Amino acid sequence: MDLLTDLFSRHGLLAVALAVLLEQFGAPLPSTPVLLLAGVESAQRQGFALQAFGVAALAAQMANGLWFWAGRRLGRRVLATLCRISISPDSCVRQNEASFARRGVLTLVVAKFVPGLSILAPPLAGALGMPAWRFLGWNLLGSALWAGAAVVVGRAFHAQIDVLLRALSSMGSAAVLLALAAVAGYLAWRLWRRALVRRELSRFERLSPGDVAALLRQRQDVFLVDVRATSAAMPLSSRIPGARHLDLGALGDASLAGWPSTGEFITYCACPNDASAVRAAQWLKQQGRQARVLRGGIDAWAQAGLALEPG
Repeated sequence: MDLLTDLFSRHGLLAVALAVLLEQFGAPLPSTPVLLLAGVESAQRQGFALQAFGVAALAAQMANGLWFWAGRRLGRRVLATLCRISISPDSCVRQNEASFARRGVLTLVVAKFVPGLSILAPPLAGALGMPAWRFLGWNLLGSALWAGAAVVVGRAFHAQIDVLLRALSSMGSAAVLLALAAVAGYLAWRLWRRALVRRELSRFERLSPGDVAALLRQRQDVFLVDVRATSAAMPLSSRIPGARHLDLGALGDASLAGWPSTGEFITYCACPNDASAVRAAQWLKQQGRQARVLRGGIDAWAQAGLALEPG
């Protein structure tokens, strides 16, 4: 532990930059403890707090900027990639979409403080067509608030954190084993949560685009439900003809008044593993409706060469 603190005192800014970059690129390793240590170190080194704050905010802005560019170039496909490399459950895509639809750019301000939002907010902003200048400004504000809060807390409680570090140092190698066990336990819990979500998603019945198109031709009581996030500032460019819209961010207050009381609903989204569509279908079933999911969402529908209409 003494070696760790000595290394941090010599290479603290490098440690801050690497920790923030790794977390913001998607590694399941929180950088907040490193920022807290930067706050502790600032109590001994004049000007270090400002340096650590600047390095952290800049590192976050660089990583987020690359994810924004990837979202702009690759669209929602980059979200599927993120869900494969990240431990965060696929449902965080739905939460991000709902947050953008309801809060707009303020999502970028709070994203760093919410697990799951931080990594997905930048590419989703790019995929949704947010102007680059608006993203860079609001994301920088969010990064600055997050980095500054962590450094300030570390500085304010530097005495208590220093006592904890000394106690860990007195434990010798046991402290290292304890830290490794804590990291392993955290990763195991996140992987377990991800497995549960994946299992729940995989169990729900899905229909291929061809099967859904055939049902629409054969029956009059089949209704499509678009559950993608949308707002006046973030309109949908296209949809499947005749689809109704369901706001997942307001299911608690949602009503099916005016919707058919019989027939079958087919939900679809544009998210990894159809997470949003499954959530909506589950809610519709709780309301006494029959519901299934369009496998692959609107992207699979378009790739099958089936008709779309303006959103």
